[in-house]
Amino acid sequence: MGYLRKEVNRLVGRAVHDYDLLSDGDRILVAVSGGADSLLALWFLRHWLVKAPIRYRLLPAFLHMGFPGQDWRPLRSYLRAEAYSYHYEETDYGPLAHSVANRKKSPCFLCSMLRRKRLFELARSSGCNKIAFGHNQDDLIETFFLNVCYVGEMSTMVPRQEMFGGILTLIRPLALVEKAKIERLARELRLPVLPNPCPSAGRSARQEIKDLLGTLYRTNRRTRGNIMRALSHVRPEYLLG
Repeated sequence: MGYLRKEVNRLVGRAVHDYDLLSDGDRILVAVSGGADSLLALWFLRHWLVKAPIRYRLLPAFLHMGFPGQDWRPLRSYLRAEAYSYHYEETDYGPLAHSVANRKKSPCFLCSMLRRKRLFELARSSGCNKIAFGHNQDDLIETFFLNVCYVGEMSTMVPRQEMFGGILTLIRPLALVEKAKIERLARELRLPVLPNPCPSAGRSARQEIKDLLGTLYRTNRRTRGNIMRALSHVRPEYLLG
């Protein structure tokens, strides 16, 4: 096992243990988008299944967002070669979010909302009690700053989140892993990463936050770690409220 794989495995293990992400008997719907994050999350969940003292089942689910030209066949070939049972579904969420019919919400917000709603429905209909997302450390940090700057609240994604009174739980096995490490390891493992066909990619508010954070990271190499520590080291007595 190479150094990078060991390092990412250690961070996944830390998230699994610290946040109690996996339990015996889980049925986990894995939201596979075709990106490196979700494919690596699926890979590690399968890897942990082999060595963990518990048993759980995985159901990868790929929702085609409806953008023209996206070829999902490399991902299909991979899932079949790995003997996964999987769910595939075509939607019009992407074009709808970018159409004139969507006048009130940003394309990214509506697209994400529709996709997540459908994943919730699939989890319920397939008997899954958990949904695994590929969100990573960068996503957690960026979401915090997005919510501060554009929503006016201090919040972010969390590695484990219970929904609907505990009926469904969202888990994020890669929550402690940097995006750059995920992309490098996905290349090493030759995962079938699909190009992102979204016309809003690179032109969103998240990209603005990403660019700002990139500047901060280059200025001080400790910034990333300090932000992550700050997310779990809150001092309410020094906040307005």
